[in-house]
Amino acid sequence: MKAVRVTALLAAILTYGLIVLGAVVRSTNSGLSCPDWPTCYGHWLLTPDQFAAIPNTGYAYFQVMLEWTHRLVAGVLLAPLVLLLAVVAFVRRRRRPAVAKAAFVLILLLLSQAALGRFTVLDQNSPWSVALHLGNALLVLTTILYMFVRSASEPLPRARVLGALSVLAWLCALGAMLAAAVTAKSGAALACSTWPLCDGAVVPDLADPSIRIHVAHRALAAATGILVLLLVPAAGRTEYRGQALLALLLVCCQIGLGALVILDQDPTWIAVAHQALGVLTFATITGLMWRAWKPPARRVAPTIGESHGLALRGA
Repeated sequence: MKAVRVTALLAAILTYGLIVLGAVVRSTNSGLSCPDWPTCYGHWLLTPDQFAAIPNTGYAYFQVMLEWTHRLVAGVLLAPLVLLLAVVAFVRRRRRPAVAKAAFVLILLLLSQAALGRFTVLDQNSPWSVALHLGNALLVLTTILYMFVRSASEPLPRARVLGALSVLAWLCALGAMLAAAVTAKSGAALACSTWPLCDGAVVPDLADPSIRIHVAHRALAAATGILVLLLVPAAGRTEYRGQALLALLLVCCQIGLGALVILDQDPTWIAVAHQALGVLTFATITGLMWRAWKPPARRVAPTIGESHGLALRGA
């Protein structure tokens, strides 16, 4: 299954880069610099001269190129690589049937991602469409990491407590990422002007929708941090300890960047770094989840011969 692992690793790296590039597009307000889909102002490649001839776009050419590059990487690089991964997994399906089933899910998620990309543009980059687009991308990354972990030649032993905690941490991290997208696109990034309290209050006035969105993101991020902290003692001194410690380190750095976003009034480069580190933290938690959590082994009823042999040995 080495071919599956190598292809999955490349696909995971490219997916991570594409999500981070999407964060750059979002942070620079370039999401609608190409108002149509899949072309950009009716062109597959919009040149500077063609762009200069379009009146009142409200965007700079570099913003158009950011959005165009994001689409190019998704359609020309990632999509073929994901299809290749699915084909390789299907060819090796007898050795890892679960990985081949995941490849089918991955194809469905890829098709959904393309549809959501179109919907996001046509829906004028509404906060909820952006969150759905990001959420599906994170599910694509989750599935690719599943295929990478489960195609290992020697699977690690099951860790029930660690596995359960990592599933909860994954759910909270996913929720925090989706809330972050809604926070950024709805203009709620600075709804709370102080940190760690919100405008100096432990429980702020939640009548303002922007404050509600912002506080929801903070709450989900805090829950993720607490669960990741619990992963370390749950991992003990097993082979999972290193990855649990890495997840904790990333969460601590992520909290620091989140504070900087507020204290430095949301500069673009800090916002992008915050989102990039958030995706890396999510990926680390996801990898740990797939390594530690495994469904219980199915018990197969013994055959008549085996039952007879067991009865003889018992006698």
